[in-house]
This record gives sequence, structure tokens and C-alpha cells, in this order.
Amino acid sequence: MTGPGPSAPLPGWYPDPDGAPGQVRWWSGTAWADVTTPAGPGVAVLSSPVLAPARPAVGPAAAETVPSSAGGPRTAWLVGLSVLGLVVAVVAALLLGRSGAADPAPAPSAGPSVQPPSGPTFAPGTVRIFDRAAGISYPFLGDGWFEWALGRQVEVTSVAGQYFTTQEVTPDATIFIAQCTSGPVADGYGWAGHSTLRATVSAIGDSVRDRYYPGPNERRVLRDEDRTVDGHAAHLLEFQLTWDVPGYDATGERAALLLVDTGRPAPALVYVSIPNTHAELYGVIDRVLDGVDVL
Repeated sequence: MTGPGPSAPLPGWYPDPDGAPGQVRWWSGTAWADVTTPAGPGVAVLSSPVLAPARPAVGPAAAETVPSSAGGPRTAWLVGLSVLGLVVAVVAALLLGRSGAADPAPAPSAGPSVQPPSGPTFAPGTVRIFDRAAGISYPFLGDGWFEWALGRQVEVTSVAGQYFTTQEVTPDATIFIAQCTSGPVADGYGWAGHSTLRATVSAIGDSVRDRYYPGPNERRVLRDEDRTVDGHAAHLLEFQLTWDVPGYDATGERAALLLVDTGRPAPALVYVSIPNTHAELYGVIDRVLDGVDVL
């Protein structure tokens, strides 16, 4: 689904910083993971100048090579002057060290350092996300998922949850993301108690389809069923969207909307959406749905 706009480099697959040709490595948003995979179909490879691999260090012997064919007197003079300069520098350093008149100079850097981008990461040890405004909690999906910081969505009055970027720039100049979020449902979707769970989540499904996905698109409903969540009435709408729109890495997305009557004035919405560029993560949908608790 589309997000609100381009952001700093976020979790995703990037060219391997070790320089292995044809390989990509997972960036969690704070550090490189140990996992690599070949770049190819089904792997959305992101790019960022911040995360570009550092150039290999050049050893002293390889710093500059003068071919022997260009030698002769000029080469001899250059070598001699270099040796003389080195001797002078060493003697000067020894004299400064003995006099104690100058502070020690800081050690030179071995090369430019690559600083990972700062971002809204979860506290160490986080295993669940608590949305106290909506009155529910659900599993944190682990490394590679960022804490939601992309602003509000109109279907809810506040947003909590997690996401990661799957495409940095789309044809409409936004980012494309996978998300697992929640919030209290906003007015205007027909909520009037647990008897309207199905109608309300159906209206929300139409809203997100129109707002957050490329169009035109086709929808195939996978599940449309009543549920019980932690003893509370709920309704699940899950569907698969497909589209053929140039400029998008994904050609479809699987989305699940779980609406829970928590007993508060507004029901809680859980919204999970995974682009088909990351179809291997479809399994997290049931992991989240089965892990929802009412506070």
C-alpha cells in the first residue's frame, strides 16, 4: 500500500555492503542482518546513498603505482624525495613528543564511516504492541519492522503499529509499504454496535482500497467471517488485490481488516497489508489476527 511520502532509508533489501556481486542483504532499520539472498524476481531491492557500501580500503602499497616503464631519473628523484620527506616527518614527530609542547593529535580515520539512519524503532525487548487508544494489543513482528510514524489514516482516529518500506518512490511520489496497524474507528463508517460489525468493516475495506492502492484494481475476497477475539465479538474481512499499473514493484497485495467490539464507544480496527513483492510474509497475517487481545 502507498504511504504518505518518501522517507529516509528504512528496512528492506539493499545491495550487499560486503560487495558480493548479485547479492542483497537485509537492513533492519538500525543494522545489517546476517541474512543475504540473490537479487532476482520477487526480491524488491532498494537503494540509498546513506546505505551505499563503503569503498574497500586501499592498502599503502596499492595507494599509487608507478609503472617501471615510466622510470628513469625522474622516478629515482621522486623516490628519494619521498624517503627524505618521511625521515623529516619522523624526526619532527619524535621532537614534538619529547617536548610535550603539543597535545596528541587524534588518530586519523581509516576511511569514511557509513552512519545508519535514525528511525522510530521499538524499545529492546518489545514483543507486543499496546494500542491503548483502541484498547487492544497484538504481536510485534520483530526486526525489520519500524514503529509507525507516517501520520494518520482517515479510517481511524489514531494509529499505532508497525511497517516497513517496500518501494521508496512510486509513480505518485509516495512510498509503498507493508503495514500492521490499529486504531479506534472514526465516525462515518456506519458503526452502531456489534450488530453492524460486518457492514462497518465492509465500508472500511472499500475506503482503504480506494485510498491506498494503485487503480484500477480487482479484489478477490478470501475471508468474510464473524470471529470472537478474547471473548469479544469481531468480524474479519480479508482480500487479495491485483493491478497492472506501470511503475509499481508490486502487482498486488493481501490485506486483512479485523474489527473488534471492545465495549468502548468506537470499535478497534486491526489492519494488516502485505504487497506480493513480499508474499513470503503472508503468514504474519494469521499470526497477528490470532494474537490480538483486548485490554
